[in-house]
Amino acid sequence: MIPALTIILSFQLIGEVASRGLGLPLPGPVVGLVLLVLCCVLRPELAEKLRGVAQGLLGHLSLFFVPAGVGVIAHLPTLAQHGIGLALALVGSTVLAIAAGALTFAAVARMTGAGDE
Repeated sequence: MIPALTIILSFQLIGEVASRGLGLPLPGPVVGLVLLVLCCVLRPELAEKLRGVAQGLLGHLSLFFVPAGVGVIAHLPTLAQHGIGLALALVGSTVLAIAAGALTFAAVARMTGAGDE
């Protein structure tokens, strides 16, 4: 378990260093995750080594929302000041994401001929 966690956290660190060092517009953990996925694709034995720890982390994913909840409480004045705009942005982006997914699905279904029975 410790070696697998060390690998995962090392990729996060590498991503953070790369993101800051190269001035990338992506957060370091995202860069690290992309690198980790690429390494798992190139070396499937790495993916097998990380599988148990990754499933354990995903099983307790709700624990990762506690810091986000604390952050919301810490920024309640900002939320009160800009709450309507944030809510509109959240709802609008959700609707647009669902619409984009549905339109993409419909386009792919048309291109592949699915449902033409």
